[in-house]
Amino acid sequence: MASEMVIDHKERANALLQADAEKILKLIKVQMDNFTMPQCPLYEEVLDTQMFGLSREIDFAVRLGLIADKDGKEILDKLERELSILHEASVKK
Repeated sequence: MASEMVIDHKERANALLQADAEKILKLIKVQMDNFTMPQCPLYEEVLDTQMFGLSREIDFAVRLGLIADKDGKEILDKLERELSILHEASVKK
């Protein structure tokens, strides 16, 4: 029973972190589509703030043993790759 609870917490932590990464991606997409360009200081500030917050969430989950460090890094790396693709697409417009 206890090991099932630990696994459930780990799966939930991973799902929540993935969802937060997806929210950041959607937020940046909306911002780029409707408000600002990637060169804008507001865009950079929002992106930096959101990425810092997510990195702190991941660090906390790693420290609690809810996710592995490599999994946390993969969440950030994947988000950064997706944001880079989005940035490149907006520059080409």
